[in-house]
Amino acid sequence: MTFPDDIYAAAERLKEVLRPTPVERAHELSTLCRRPVYLKPEHRQVTGSFKIRGAFNRMATLSPAERSRGVVAASAGNHARGVAQAALAFGTSALIVMPEETPQAKLQGLREGGAKTLLAGATYEEAFDRALSLAAEEERVFLHAFDDEAVIAGQGTVGLEILKEAPEVGSVVVPVGGGGLIGGVSLALKIERPDVRVIGVCAAEAPSPALSFRSGERVETSFSHTMADGIAVRRVGEQAFALITQWVDAIVAVDEDTIAQAILTFLEREKTVVEGAGAVGLAALLDGKIPGDDPVLLLVSGGNVDVNLLSRVIERGLVRSGRFARIRVELSDHPGTLGRLGKVLGAARANILHIQHDRTRPDLPVGQTLVELHVEVRGWDHLDQLLERLADEGYRADTV
Repeated sequence: MTFPDDIYAAAERLKEVLRPTPVERAHELSTLCRRPVYLKPEHRQVTGSFKIRGAFNRMATLSPAERSRGVVAASAGNHARGVAQAALAFGTSALIVMPEETPQAKLQGLREGGAKTLLAGATYEEAFDRALSLAAEEERVFLHAFDDEAVIAGQGTVGLEILKEAPEVGSVVVPVGGGGLIGGVSLALKIERPDVRVIGVCAAEAPSPALSFRSGERVETSFSHTMADGIAVRRVGEQAFALITQWVDAIVAVDEDTIAQAILTFLEREKTVVEGAGAVGLAALLDGKIPGDDPVLLLVSGGNVDVNLLSRVIERGLVRSGRFARIRVELSDHPGTLGRLGKVLGAARANILHIQHDRTRPDLPVGQTLVELHVEVRGWDHLDQLLERLADEGYRADTV
């Protein structure tokens, strides 16, 4: 079990490694959420996430003989970057096993940092199993992403910094997947401030932390895709869960639409790019799952988001907030009909982003076409007004 002394020791080791991420008051989020909101911006860390803390601390505890053998780790992205950075600092060979669908940008960044990469399996768990096999075959040291005392102690240093930088906060909201981060942070916080609430947030598509917390024992769940891939694990870690049951006050889950809305809110309100796992705390706050009006701190765990995913997330967030809609309209397939429809939309101040025709649907009468329009609107009321106007003009229109 990780003790407070281990976290303080980790903080000493990390002094020359970390980029300072002082707590900030998020003024626009405070206005939006009607309570004081603070951010611990770990997405600005040297590797784009908090993971460097645990990876470096674990590497520092290895003996020279262990480092000479090299290390192997399984990761969906952020732990990989932490291990690669730590291995470079210690002159150690690192092999990172990642799921087969890992974006090329993540792989390129690791290779440029000197790490070897191997794609194996469709999920993190399959990559994890392959990494364990390689550790035995090649006699490398396996570095667990979250269920390791030294890793948990390293992550717990975030809690020590929160104590110094934001003594006024009453609630600290932490993303949780495997549990290493919230385990270390909750221990560091509660030893000094037992009154502070520590609330974990997981993705509804990866609900093991919430289900385990509720049942009092670790629950394994089936794998589902989530944009919060940094916290997508089938089962919370054993050592981490022991800390969670002792120190954490609650764990809640947020759905994909709410996560997308939180990412968009970070972009618009804070002018910052945050990955899905880093945005779940704000998602929970926006969704009313962090009760109270006390000052709340959101631990923003990472900002390493794939740009292709980001474009889809932004679109999803716009849909949820009522600023983007797909509208289907059945038209007579004759010259001028599309132009007249465009004039109606323009008069309603709706911006057409994309148009697609479908004349081949078997349920369409001959001479008719189904038009799908992607339109930008100003909110749900504006969308309702647009649909009413189309109906008044004789169009059969609905949203997709």
